[in-house]
Amino acid sequence: MASGTSALGNLRTFEALDEKTTARLRRALEDSSDTTVFVNGTALQLPMTAHEALIEVLNRFAAGETVSIGTPELLLNTSQAAQMAGISNTYLRKLADAGVIPVEYRGTHRRIRPGAIQAWLDSRASSQSVHVADTEA
Repeated sequence: MASGTSALGNLRTFEALDEKTTARLRRALEDSSDTTVFVNGTALQLPMTAHEALIEVLNRFAAGETVSIGTPELLLNTSQAAQMAGISNTYLRKLADAGVIPVEYRGTHRRIRPGAIQAWLDSRASSQSVHVADTEA
């Protein structure tokens, strides 16, 4: 399946630091090759990916910027969502227009979260199992 677009979910914004703190932070970051943090009194050296992410955030604070952190969340177009659900594009659009599967709009384009498709598939599977149990009784 082609990759979807992303939206930032769970976005949090942190205000810029004061000038004195940003100056101290800039000096500390001049030669940062590793990061050790203390969590509840325990020293923990961060892995490189976490180090790079933290340094990026700290550099932005040191530049006096407000920082926002979010988690990218995948959004699918209708063709990708239909492929994931194993249904036709036309049927998916009908379900979306009826409100059965929630959609978000990016301009005039529908975008659908994979979780919405999975929830629809799960509800369909559970309703089919209820019908099978009713006919067996």
